[in-house]
Amino acid sequence: MLGNFQQSQLRIEIEASADAIHDSLVHLKKLEKWLLVQRFSPGMPEELFPGFQFTTWTGPVAIRHQVDILKPNCLRLLLSGGIDGFHEWYWGEGWVQSCLEGVSILPLNLGQTLSLLSLRQFLITPQL
Repeated sequence: MLGNFQQSQLRIEIEASADAIHDSLVHLKKLEKWLLVQRFSPGMPEELFPGFQFTTWTGPVAIRHQVDILKPNCLRLLLSGGIDGFHEWYWGEGWVQSCLEGVSILPLNLGQTLSLLSLRQFLITPQL
């Protein structure tokens, strides 16, 4: 894998319940609405589950994901391809934390920051 080893941990406050954050991270229809910089592979289920594998694209770069852990307040994705590493999400009432670690040519911290801000905006905007 080409690239640099990168790691980043970000935590932000979000005016949302733990359940709303959970749904936004594991339900595909909601995930697609706020994770704007990535395109998802076709044939995705309504909800992620342990062991499920899927691919996203950030521009021309394919990133393969495998759902390693999925609990009421934790999601861990193993990554390969454009990022070789993992992405962990933790959340509770009013907060979400993202831990991303891997080797990549992509600017992981920038993408992670934009994703968290997009998630926050999605959760505070009334859904029609």
